Amino acid sequence: MSFGDTAFWVALLQIIGVNIVLSGDNAVVIALAARSLPPKQQKAAVMWGSGAAVIMRIVLTIIAVEMLKWPYLKLIGAVLLLWIAVKLLLPEDGGEDGIQASGSMAAAIKTILIADLVMSLDNVIAVAAAAKGSMVLLIAGLAISIPLVIFGSTLLLKLMDRYPVIITIGAALLGWVAGEMAITDPLVKDWVNDNMAWLHYVAPAAGAIFVVGLGRFLAAKAGGEHKEVVDLASGDQKS
Repeated sequence: MSFGDTAFWVALLQIIGVNIVLSGDNAVVIALAARSLPPKQQKAAVMWGSGAAVIMRIVLTIIAVEMLKWPYLKLIGAVLLLWIAVKLLLPEDGGEDGIQASGSMAAAIKTILIADLVMSLDNVIAVAAAAKGSMVLLIAGLAISIPLVIFGSTLLLKLMDRYPVIITIGAALLGWVAGEMAITDPLVKDWVNDNMAWLHYVAPAAGAIFVVGLGRFLAAKAGGEHKEVVDLASGDQKS
């Protein structure tokens, strides 16, 4: 893919989109880890912690791009992406992911790095899949989207709270990438191209529809169970 290809710009937008949607929690973690430091140290901890996290993220994603060239890994990655996308649509527990405030700048940076490593696995897989093996796409997408996440995290989280449809669109995008990913696994790629080329159009759409449908179904089910528990608790209190 070159800069003049429409596919290049579509893939670039996919990388930026999945990175922004999946990195909201990482931005919150950075703020939580540094919240007990003095204001000057907070800025330094966020800067150094974010910088180290960005480098770590790029290295991990480059490794993931190479690994996705192996048979079976794209199929496994596609299933994992579908699970991540559906999970995005489920009600949150409302916790802080167990992240505690750190009392020193070194401890805050360490916390940011560890938390980012644990929470970035979904992001790394999604971006590697969207890059389709192109290092230019990968580096360009990360270079654009990571600063957006770091500096625009507060605005992004407010927009997601105000317009939940953004999360649904993000989940559908992950489902789309998962569908593309599955049919380009080295194990099935040649067979699909020779016998069922139309799957290149159907599989991504099916992935997006599957994610949104299953996600909404499970979210509605979880909401109904929560309401039932609340009603039972209210009945116990009245009696």
